[in-house]
Amino acid sequence: MGNKIISMMKKDSKDGGGGSKSKRMNRSQRKLLADEEMLHRRALSMAIHQAQLSQRFDGSMSRRVGSTSTRKRTLSDPFSNGKQVPDFSESLMVKKFVLVHGEGFGAWCCVSTLEEYSRPLIELLENLPEEEKVILVGHSTGGASISYALERFPEKISKAIFVCATMVSDGQRPFDVFSEELGSAERFMKESQFLIYGNGKDKPPTGFMFEKPHMKGLYFNQSPNKDIALAMISMRPVPLGPMMEKLSLTAERYGKGRRFYVQTLDDRALSPDVQEKVVRENSPEGVFKIKGSDHCPFFSKPQSLHKILLEIAQIP
Repeated sequence: MGNKIISMMKKDSKDGGGGSKSKRMNRSQRKLLADEEMLHRRALSMAIHQAQLSQRFDGSMSRRVGSTSTRKRTLSDPFSNGKQVPDFSESLMVKKFVLVHGEGFGAWCCVSTLEEYSRPLIELLENLPEEEKVILVGHSTGGASISYALERFPEKISKAIFVCATMVSDGQRPFDVFSEELGSAERFMKESQFLIYGNGKDKPPTGFMFEKPHMKGLYFNQSPNKDIALAMISMRPVPLGPMMEKLSLTAERYGKGRRFYVQTLDDRALSPDVQEKVVRENSPEGVFKIKGSDHCPFFSKPQSLHKILLEIAQIP
């Protein structure tokens, strides 16, 4: 807008309209530029206010543990104190999220190891530019994949966010996190009615898939019907191999990663009590809770999940 006005001024100055016209145009130009600057100030002030509101959103973050509990961020009007501007600008910098789906949400082939299961994620991290880092977000059993990635590439992951996910300990299997709901791994492999035998009935089962009524009750008990209908069409069998594999995680690599956990408080696939146990046994840097969310907060509480992810991204 400013450039356009200046261009018009240069053209008009060639006319013989006299000095008074030029002075009026100069005054008009200054007023427009001042108004434009004021709009910019107001827009930035509104953005700061929105950032402050997101910190108090709807009780979505009920508590923090670890080092984040003492980190308090304040955002003030940059026009009253210019020293606050760099901090705010930094919080608006683009950060890359990599979303890792949980069981049943992938286009499955019959994979048998966690390495195969996590290969697309590992290849992405291998090909990142040397100085680039990403934020990993793992849902449900996707937590095992981001744990595996943290062990392999801790230097390329700025933060790892576990959304009602399998945040396991060294030597633990992803399935173990679900054992309170599904029973022991050994019993499940022998007795479950949901098993799939991809290599024939005389061979060990290769996967499992719940029937639609079970899936709705376990995963989508708070999700909108239209999202449930789409999810039912898209769900795929869960490969058992990666679920039953014990992870090898070290304090030197995995242990140095910055981990955050998002609990879903109306979850029937991974109950709040089980999630609390996971957090207690594998303490992350921060814990956030979403009220009224089932096992799929991206359906049942997408705005709450979105604001929590942004909040975690801005933690220094």
